Amino acid sequence: MAGRPQNSGFEASAITVLKRAVELDGKGRFTESLVCYQEGLNLLMEVLKVTTDDVKKQAFRTRIREYMDRAEKVKQHVEQEKEAGKYHEQIHIGADSTNNSYSRILGPFLDEFTTEVHVEDPYIRSAHQIYNFLRLCELLVGGKTKVKRISLTTGRDEQGNAQTQQGRLDELKRSLSDYGVTLDVNYSSTLHDREIRLNNGWIIKIGRGLDYFKNTGKFSIGFCDMDLRKCQETTVDIFHSKHTAQNR
Repeated sequence: MAGRPQNSGFEASAITVLKRAVELDGKGRFTESLVCYQEGLNLLMEVLKVTTDDVKKQAFRTRIREYMDRAEKVKQHVEQEKEAGKYHEQIHIGADSTNNSYSRILGPFLDEFTTEVHVEDPYIRSAHQIYNFLRLCELLVGGKTKVKRISLTTGRDEQGNAQTQQGRLDELKRSLSDYGVTLDVNYSSTLHDREIRLNNGWIIKIGRGLDYFKNTGKFSIGFCDMDLRKCQETTVDIFHSKHTAQNR
């Protein structure tokens, strides 16, 4: 009897996650859907382990098989499109929407093969924009990746204080070196495009660059947890190139 509430909790969580997987799948957000399929299937497997009723066990096995089949088809589709150089996925971030942290948007594309990240964003200039870049660096350092080099190309803060901008980025460079990561910073006066290129082949283009979060008070919800921060409307386009690192 003691195991039933936990079993029920796993099942409810699995249903929620798998519903999200199907929703993302239907929207063409395949990489995110694969993450949810995997998480949901792991939860269903836990439920199956502690289920004793034979009818329920068979029902769970059937559902697991169906979701596994769909996840495998999605995975094959992604791999085929990547091989052909045709992969394109688009994420729309709505005005005032939440749950759009860098971890959620970029996390599905980071893996153990990610060792270099190239960021092009003309507006890593003011304090809050450099904080955004810092949050991205924290994601790269603290996750499952083995990032050893980050390169940033941005514009100089000609309207404000270029010396302060450089000082902040130099401090971040020293901090990253403590984690065995090299940060290269280059400045361009003609840069307009915004994109993040990973050497595992993924290319992420965010319409507003890293600065798509709305301002909030320093003592307001969403100041620290970016999933709770409201966003500006923007579009994220994801592509894949098999030879990203070589083409740089």
